[in-house]
Amino acid sequence: MPSTPPPDGPYDTTSLRGAAVRRLLRLKDANRLTHQHVRVAAEAFAVHWRTVRRWMDNAESHDGAYTPRVRRHFTLTRAMHDALTRWHGNTTAAYRELAADGLLGNPLKASLATFHRAVHRELSPGQRAALRGGEAARRHHDVHRLRPHGNRNDVWETDHVEASVWVNVDGRRSKPWITWFIDHATLVVCGLAITPHTPSQEAVLAAARDAILCGDHHRPFGGIPRKIRVDRGRDFLSDSVDEAFKKFGTELIVLPPYSPHLKGTVESLNGAVKNMLFKGMPGYAHTPRTSRDKRGNDLWSLEELLDYETFVTLVLDWVQWWNNDHAVARLFRRTPAQAWQADLTPIDTLTPQDLHTYTLKHTGTPLKITSKGVRWKGAYYVGDWMHGHGSAGETVHLRHEPHHYHRVELYDADTLNYRGPAFRSDEMSPSQARRLDNARRREAEHYAAKARKARKNTRTRYAATTTPAPPQRLDRLTASQAAHQLREMDLRERDAGEEARPDLLPRPRPASTRWTPPLPRPNDQDTP
Repeated sequence: MPSTPPPDGPYDTTSLRGAAVRRLLRLKDANRLTHQHVRVAAEAFAVHWRTVRRWMDNAESHDGAYTPRVRRHFTLTRAMHDALTRWHGNTTAAYRELAADGLLGNPLKASLATFHRAVHRELSPGQRAALRGGEAARRHHDVHRLRPHGNRNDVWETDHVEASVWVNVDGRRSKPWITWFIDHATLVVCGLAITPHTPSQEAVLAAARDAILCGDHHRPFGGIPRKIRVDRGRDFLSDSVDEAFKKFGTELIVLPPYSPHLKGTVESLNGAVKNMLFKGMPGYAHTPRTSRDKRGNDLWSLEELLDYETFVTLVLDWVQWWNNDHAVARLFRRTPAQAWQADLTPIDTLTPQDLHTYTLKHTGTPLKITSKGVRWKGAYYVGDWMHGHGSAGETVHLRHEPHHYHRVELYDADTLNYRGPAFRSDEMSPSQARRLDNARRREAEHYAAKARKARKNTRTRYAATTTPAPPQRLDRLTASQAAHQLREMDLRERDAGEEARPDLLPRPRPASTRWTPPLPRPNDQDTP
């Protein structure tokens, strides 16, 4: 049976020296001490045998207890710690302040090098980093333990990651986002969804459907996990995502803020795709060059960027390589697919129809089928199966994918049976969509230019000084110029309401014959 360690922990070298010296002194008192005993102890501690003799002399002079002399060090006081905090970890500046205030003695008790050594001896690297960069810098020095790996589909981790690549999306440069689910035990990427903009709950549900389903165009990995670790992003904490996973019987583990180490598997995947894939793509956003050339043009022209479809294809190919060809040391040099196949844990699955229903968003209020279809969000939705059911008073529940308003799914309000899909009846044409996008972009640029001009007008310029003096404004106007600008601003404020709602007609002024005007206040009357 292995021996248990002492209750106060393992002993250090000084304690071992004391035990060896006590043993040698007992042998000396019994007249059994030989030079061989001293040499064996010296070899054990990798010192000369004369050093062991000095240890014995030290113990005899302290009543048999080995008491090594401790080297005296310069220690920091409370005022010195306060100075370091005030200077955000700048040791040299804190030393100068303490020396000027006389807190280091007169003459100085410590040199600058001694003060630096004391700071490094008494403060850990994490504490020094916290003084310089705050809590975020201190967390880089934390040590985290590894979780047990478990079995497949025990725990998944999910996250969003922004691609470090500019992509041509409908003639505009944009950085797509990837939402994916990875199995913690086998490192298999079970599913993902890619969006050309910041993802939402729709991307989370689409990636979840791709991760749970197996076969067809989906990967052969998936099933229903027992737990999923998520961060505190509002799309992961939305009601639609929470309700969908509760229907699966999956527990959402919401991690505390600022704790990426608690979902280190997916964070490692985010770093791997940036280093293994994005760095070799055209349009890489973090090239060691300026993002613009000398003429101010973008480094990557729009023609040099990948189109969105090609980017999605490359990401899917990389995920295929990661799952099937990438050997991982944590998996004993096996690929994630080999680790998945070696795990014989049963997999719970869903049919595509049931999964699609579970991940739809419910509107709540029953809607009536009229002769024009079902009205929702200012539009009518119709389907072929509705013929013969209009104007009969039938009500249905509407479900839809988040942000997908071109198609909805309708269910009977009483029996909750699936009735069929419905499509928006008056869908705009592609040319209308382009014109609408251009008009919105022009409007955004117009108001952005006005905002830049307004911010520029609010800046106050002062004269540069080389001696202590009160600030002197340089943008002072004459009285007539100031009055002119005030009149212009009054006119702009008067027109702000019409500009905000140009579709509203101005209210007519009341006729003097029908309305009695209010009496003027005493302060408003002309004084005699």
